[in-house]
Amino acid sequence: MIEKVKIIAKTAGNIIREAYRKNFDIELKTNESNLVTTIDKEAEKTIIDFIKKEYPTHAIIAEESGSQKNFSEYTWVIDPLDGTTNFAHGLPIFSVSIGVQKFNDTICGVVYDIMQDKIYTAVKGKGAFCNGRKLNVNSNSNLRRSLLVTGFPYDIDENPNSAIQRFNRMLVVSRGIRRLGSAAIDFCYVADGIFDGFWEVHLNPWDLCAGKLIVEEAGGLVTNLNGENIDIFSKEILATNGKVHEQMVKELNSF
Repeated sequence: MIEKVKIIAKTAGNIIREAYRKNFDIELKTNESNLVTTIDKEAEKTIIDFIKKEYPTHAIIAEESGSQKNFSEYTWVIDPLDGTTNFAHGLPIFSVSIGVQKFNDTICGVVYDIMQDKIYTAVKGKGAFCNGRKLNVNSNSNLRRSLLVTGFPYDIDENPNSAIQRFNRMLVVSRGIRRLGSAAIDFCYVADGIFDGFWEVHLNPWDLCAGKLIVEEAGGLVTNLNGENIDIFSKEILATNGKVHEQMVKELNSF
Protein backbone atom coordinates (compact mmCIF):
# COMPACT_ATOMS: atom_id res chain seq x y z
CA MET A 1 0.00 0.00 0.00
CA ILE A 2 2.77 2.50 0.84
CA GLU A 3 4.12 2.26 -2.71
CA LYS A 4 0.68 3.09 -4.12
CA VAL A 5 0.33 6.02 -1.72
CA LYS A 6 3.70 7.33 -2.88
CA ILE A 7 2.66 7.06 -6.52
CA ILE A 8 -0.57 8.98 -6.11
CA ALA A 9 1.07 11.62 -3.89
CA LYS A 10 3.65 12.25 -6.62
CA THR A 11 0.97 12.27 -9.31
CA ALA A 12 -0.98 14.95 -7.42
CA GLY A 13 2.27 16.81 -6.73
CA ASN A 14 3.09 16.90 -10.43
CA ILE A 15 -0.29 18.54 -11.14
CA ILE A 16 0.49 21.19 -8.55
CA ARG A 17 4.06 21.75 -9.77
CA GLU A 18 2.92 22.22 -13.36
CA ALA A 19 0.44 24.89 -12.23
CA TYR A 20 2.93 26.76 -10.03
CA ARG A 21 3.06 30.48 -10.84
CA LYS A 22 0.53 30.09 -13.63
CA ASN A 23 -3.05 31.29 -13.86
CA PHE A 24 -5.65 29.56 -11.65
CA ASP A 25 -8.78 30.59 -9.81
CA ILE A 26 -8.70 31.37 -6.09
CA GLU A 27 -11.70 31.23 -3.76
CA LEU A 28 -12.11 32.28 -0.13
CA LYS A 29 -13.37 29.57 2.23
CA THR A 30 -13.93 31.36 5.54
CA ASN A 31 -11.95 34.61 5.40
CA GLU A 32 -9.24 36.43 3.45
CA SER A 33 -6.59 34.08 4.86
CA ASN A 34 -8.29 30.76 4.14
CA LEU A 35 -7.88 30.04 0.44
CA VAL A 36 -8.66 27.23 -1.95
CA THR A 37 -7.62 27.08 -5.60
CA THR A 38 -8.81 25.10 -8.57
CA ILE A 39 -5.50 23.24 -8.29
CA ASP A 40 -6.33 22.02 -4.75
CA LYS A 41 -9.57 20.61 -6.13
CA GLU A 42 -7.95 19.04 -9.19
CA ALA A 43 -5.23 17.37 -7.10
CA GLU A 44 -7.79 16.08 -4.60
CA LYS A 45 -10.02 14.67 -7.34
CA THR A 46 -7.02 12.83 -8.79
CA ILE A 47 -6.27 11.23 -5.42
CA ILE A 48 -9.90 10.32 -4.71
CA ASP A 49 -10.40 8.84 -8.18
CA PHE A 50 -7.31 6.70 -7.58
CA ILE A 51 -8.62 5.46 -4.22
CA LYS A 52 -12.04 4.64 -5.65
CA LYS A 53 -10.40 2.62 -8.41
CA GLU A 54 -7.79 0.80 -6.30
CA TYR A 55 -9.65 0.56 -2.97
CA PRO A 56 -13.35 1.13 -3.72
CA THR A 57 -14.56 0.09 -0.26
CA HIS A 58 -12.24 2.43 1.68
CA ALA A 59 -13.52 5.54 3.47
CA ILE A 60 -12.06 8.99 2.75
CA ILE A 61 -11.59 12.19 4.74
CA ALA A 62 -10.45 15.00 2.43
CA GLU A 63 -9.96 18.72 3.04
CA GLU A 64 -11.93 20.08 0.12
CA SER A 65 -14.66 17.48 -0.42
CA GLY A 66 -15.22 16.36 3.17
CA SER A 67 -15.90 12.79 4.29
CA GLN A 68 -16.95 9.88 2.13
CA LYS A 69 -17.91 7.27 4.71
CA ASN A 70 -17.89 3.66 3.71
CA PHE A 71 -18.19 0.96 6.34
CA SER A 72 -14.55 0.02 5.98
CA GLU A 73 -11.72 -0.67 8.39
CA TYR A 74 -9.55 1.64 6.24
CA THR A 75 -9.77 5.44 5.98
CA TRP A 76 -7.64 7.68 3.76
CA VAL A 77 -6.98 11.16 5.19
CA ILE A 78 -6.01 13.61 2.46
CA ASP A 79 -4.66 17.13 2.17
CA PRO A 80 -4.12 17.59 -1.57
CA LEU A 81 -2.25 20.89 -1.16
CA ASP A 82 -0.96 21.75 2.29
CA GLY A 83 0.29 25.31 2.01
CA THR A 84 -2.28 26.76 -0.37
CA THR A 85 -1.49 30.34 0.64
CA ASN A 86 2.19 29.79 -0.16
CA PHE A 87 1.26 28.23 -3.50
CA ALA A 88 -1.12 31.06 -4.37
CA HIS A 89 1.56 33.67 -3.67
CA GLY A 90 4.36 31.82 -5.46
CA LEU A 91 6.26 30.76 -2.33
CA PRO A 92 7.66 27.28 -3.08
CA ILE A 93 6.83 25.61 0.23
CA PHE A 94 3.81 23.30 -0.04
CA SER A 95 3.07 19.60 -0.04
CA VAL A 96 0.70 16.72 -0.59
CA SER A 97 -0.17 14.83 2.60
CA ILE A 98 -1.85 11.41 2.66
CA GLY A 99 -2.35 9.17 5.67
CA VAL A 100 -4.09 5.80 5.81
CA GLN A 101 -5.76 4.54 8.97
CA LYS A 102 -6.89 1.05 9.89
CA PHE A 103 -9.45 0.94 12.69
CA ASN A 104 -8.58 4.59 13.56
CA ASP A 105 -4.87 3.81 13.85
CA THR A 106 -2.57 5.40 11.26
CA ILE A 107 -0.65 2.63 9.51
CA CYS A 108 1.14 4.59 6.79
CA GLY A 109 1.76 8.17 5.80
CA VAL A 110 3.29 10.07 2.91
CA VAL A 111 4.17 13.75 2.61
CA TYR A 112 5.47 14.95 -0.74
CA ASP A 113 7.51 18.17 -0.51
CA ILE A 114 6.73 19.10 -4.08
CA MET A 115 9.24 21.77 -5.04
CA GLN A 116 12.17 19.94 -3.42
CA ASP A 117 11.00 16.60 -4.84
CA LYS A 118 11.35 14.99 -1.42
CA ILE A 119 8.95 12.24 -0.45
CA TYR A 120 8.67 11.47 3.25
CA THR A 121 7.19 8.10 4.16
CA ALA A 122 6.39 6.04 7.21
CA VAL A 123 4.84 2.64 7.85
CA LYS A 124 3.88 1.93 11.45
CA GLY A 125 6.60 -0.05 13.16
CA LYS A 126 9.00 0.18 10.21
CA GLY A 127 10.57 3.62 10.53
CA ALA A 128 10.41 6.87 8.56
CA PHE A 129 12.30 7.76 5.40
CA CYS A 130 12.97 10.61 2.99
CA ASN A 131 13.68 9.49 -0.58
CA GLY A 132 14.80 6.19 0.93
CA ARG A 133 17.08 7.76 3.58
CA LYS A 134 16.18 6.76 7.14
CA LEU A 135 14.99 9.63 9.30
CA ASN A 136 15.87 10.27 12.93
CA VAL A 137 14.97 13.16 15.17
CA ASN A 138 17.92 15.08 16.56
CA SER A 139 19.42 14.56 20.03
CA ASN A 140 19.31 18.13 21.35
CA SER A 141 17.93 18.37 24.90
CA ASN A 142 18.37 22.12 25.49
CA LEU A 143 15.33 24.23 24.63
CA ARG A 144 17.41 27.41 24.58
CA ARG A 145 19.44 25.89 21.72
CA SER A 146 16.37 24.69 19.82
CA LEU A 147 15.08 25.85 16.47
CA LEU A 148 11.29 25.62 16.53
CA VAL A 149 8.52 25.95 13.99
CA THR A 150 4.88 26.93 14.33
CA GLY A 151 1.85 27.99 12.37
CA PHE A 152 -1.06 30.30 13.02
CA PRO A 153 -4.75 29.45 12.58
CA TYR A 154 -6.92 31.31 10.09
CA ASP A 155 -8.78 32.94 12.99
CA ILE A 156 -5.59 34.25 14.62
CA ASP A 157 -7.33 37.63 15.08
CA GLU A 158 -9.40 35.89 17.75
CA ASN A 159 -6.22 34.57 19.39
CA PRO A 160 -7.50 30.98 19.94
CA ASN A 161 -5.79 28.95 22.68
CA SER A 162 -3.70 32.03 23.53
CA ALA A 163 -1.71 31.43 20.34
CA ILE A 164 -0.09 34.87 20.36
CA GLN A 165 1.05 34.68 23.99
CA ARG A 166 2.42 31.18 23.40
CA PHE A 167 4.36 32.38 20.37
CA ASN A 168 5.81 35.30 22.33
CA ARG A 169 6.87 32.98 25.15
CA MET A 170 8.57 30.43 22.89
CA LEU A 171 10.34 33.23 21.04
CA VAL A 172 12.31 34.20 24.14
CA VAL A 173 13.12 30.70 25.42
CA SER A 174 14.41 29.16 22.17
CA ARG A 175 17.13 29.90 19.64
CA GLY A 176 14.58 30.86 17.02
CA ILE A 177 11.17 30.19 15.48
CA ARG A 178 10.26 29.70 11.84
CA ARG A 179 6.84 29.71 10.17
CA LEU A 180 6.85 27.78 6.89
CA GLY A 181 3.14 27.60 6.10
CA SER A 182 2.79 23.82 5.64
CA ALA A 183 2.12 21.79 8.78
CA ALA A 184 2.92 18.55 6.96
CA ILE A 185 6.40 19.83 6.07
CA ASP A 186 6.85 21.11 9.64
CA PHE A 187 6.27 17.58 10.94
CA CYS A 188 8.74 16.14 8.43
CA TYR A 189 11.45 18.63 9.37
CA VAL A 190 11.10 17.58 13.01
CA ALA A 191 11.42 13.95 11.91
CA ASP A 192 14.54 14.85 9.91
CA GLY A 193 16.22 16.59 12.85
CA ILE A 194 16.02 20.08 11.32
CA PHE A 195 13.58 21.41 13.88
CA ASP A 196 13.58 20.39 17.53
CA GLY A 197 9.89 21.08 17.99
CA PHE A 198 6.66 22.13 16.28
CA TRP A 199 3.43 23.30 17.85
CA GLU A 200 0.17 24.59 16.43
CA VAL A 201 -3.52 24.97 17.33
CA HIS A 202 -6.74 24.58 15.34
CA LEU A 203 -5.45 21.82 13.08
CA ASN A 204 -7.56 19.33 11.14
CA PRO A 205 -7.15 15.57 10.64
CA TRP A 206 -5.60 16.03 7.18
CA ASP A 207 -3.02 18.44 8.64
CA LEU A 208 -1.56 15.90 11.02
CA CYS A 209 -2.44 12.32 10.07
CA ALA A 210 0.62 11.51 7.95
CA GLY A 211 3.01 13.90 9.69
CA LYS A 212 2.30 12.57 13.17
CA LEU A 213 3.24 9.03 12.13
CA ILE A 214 6.39 10.22 10.34
CA VAL A 215 7.61 12.01 13.49
CA GLU A 216 6.82 9.04 15.72
CA GLU A 217 8.52 6.57 13.39
CA ALA A 218 11.61 8.82 13.38
CA GLY A 219 11.79 8.54 17.17
CA GLY A 220 9.91 11.71 18.09
CA LEU A 221 6.92 12.41 20.29
CA VAL A 222 3.54 13.94 19.37
CA THR A 223 1.00 15.03 22.03
CA ASN A 224 -1.30 17.95 22.72
CA LEU A 225 0.10 21.08 24.35
CA ASN A 226 -0.39 19.53 27.79
CA GLY A 227 1.69 16.47 26.90
CA GLU A 228 -1.33 14.16 26.59
CA ASN A 229 -1.90 11.53 23.91
CA ILE A 230 -3.91 12.61 20.88
CA ASP A 231 -5.62 11.22 17.81
CA ILE A 232 -5.96 12.86 14.40
CA PHE A 233 -9.01 14.81 15.54
CA SER A 234 -7.10 16.75 18.18
CA LYS A 235 -7.17 20.50 17.52
CA GLU A 236 -3.71 21.17 18.92
CA ILE A 237 -0.37 19.43 18.59
CA LEU A 238 3.14 19.45 19.97
CA ALA A 239 5.67 17.41 18.00
CA THR A 240 9.27 17.24 19.18
CA ASN A 241 12.43 15.17 19.24
CA GLY A 242 11.24 13.93 22.63
CA LYS A 243 14.18 15.48 24.47
CA VAL A 244 12.76 19.01 24.70
CA HIS A 245 9.14 17.91 24.98
CA GLU A 246 8.63 18.44 28.70
CA GLN A 247 10.39 21.81 28.53
CA MET A 248 8.11 22.94 25.72
CA VAL A 249 4.99 21.73 27.55
CA LYS A 250 6.09 23.75 30.58
CA GLU A 251 6.79 26.92 28.62
CA LEU A 252 3.68 26.69 26.46
CA ASN A 253 1.59 26.63 29.62
CA SER A 254 3.62 29.09 31.69
CA PHE A 255 1.56 32.28 31.39
